[in-house]
Amino acid sequence: MKVVRPIEYRDLSALEALASSARDSMTTLPANRDHLAELICKTHDSLSQNVESAREESYHFVLEDLDSGEILGISGIIATVGLSVPFYNFRVDEDVHASETLNTINRMTVLKLCQDYTGYSSLCTLFISQKHDSWSNLQLLSRARLLFMAEHRDRFADRILAEIQGVVDENNRSAFWDSLGSHFLPMAMSKANYLTGLQEKNFIADLMPRYPIYTRLLAKQARAVIGEPRPDREPVFHILEREGFNYQGYVDIFDAGPTLEAGTDRLTTLRDSQIYQPDLHINSPEPETAYTQNNDYLVANTSTRSFRCISTAFNPQAPALTQKETDLLQLGGGDPVRVAASY
Repeated sequence: MKVVRPIEYRDLSALEALASSARDSMTTLPANRDHLAELICKTHDSLSQNVESAREESYHFVLEDLDSGEILGISGIIATVGLSVPFYNFRVDEDVHASETLNTINRMTVLKLCQDYTGYSSLCTLFISQKHDSWSNLQLLSRARLLFMAEHRDRFADRILAEIQGVVDENNRSAFWDSLGSHFLPMAMSKANYLTGLQEKNFIADLMPRYPIYTRLLAKQARAVIGEPRPDREPVFHILEREGFNYQGYVDIFDAGPTLEAGTDRLTTLRDSQIYQPDLHINSPEPETAYTQNNDYLVANTSTRSFRCISTAFNPQAPALTQKETDLLQLGGGDPVRVAASY
């Protein structure tokens, strides 16, 4: 069985393996042992704090296969972005130029470097190893953190964002980077992403253009990928859309991947999840138990430091868990659970 739980110090080697397999595809998961150790430390510290409002905490979770002991993936939440380290995007905007003499109006798309998302919460670092990258695993790992947010709502902002990687070719080259970023930053995009993942962002303010960039001056291939998600990230894109995230014209400054946003309380999992007081079934429920047509649910405990989430059959009309499920969720007698239906 698989469970989502907060990352722990014993996961460091497994996280290094995930970061190595992610290569350059995951900005927030750089293959840097010190940074990965810091993710664990910050998660531990954040979970240990009594938090009444969103600050600079961050929380990372792993998907563990309890049968094999293997760590299959990682996902995270940053309580607020942009407070101590700038959070940059390009805002896709429009400039209008008119000439009465020539009776001409030109509407031109421009990119404006901005920090408009300062103070938002952020979903981040969603990555599953390739051989375990299934829809069920992706949904469990992605939405478990939303159940954590629903239960500990005061720890997060009223608005939330999620960045999707932009389009690259078979050689991991970005047409957008080649047409824009490479002219201002003396490094490969992978290096820029690596530094950003380590929260080293001063070079962006120092070197990136401060004035609007007219997209007509970019290569056609670069213009074509602005706001487009990388094809292999489309399942993540679809999960976020089902949660209520939408694109509002902001893109990553390196690969032009879309930034999605939503009102935190309007996310499907936060809005529709419910608290139940389950009974205990010593054995697995009988097949004739009156499950709903969709009997696959995400079930999480209501703990902070000992947060656990699993995917299992569940009947909201007669809520019950087996002894094994109760143990996996680390529930005591009478403890409630937060439940959301699977997609």
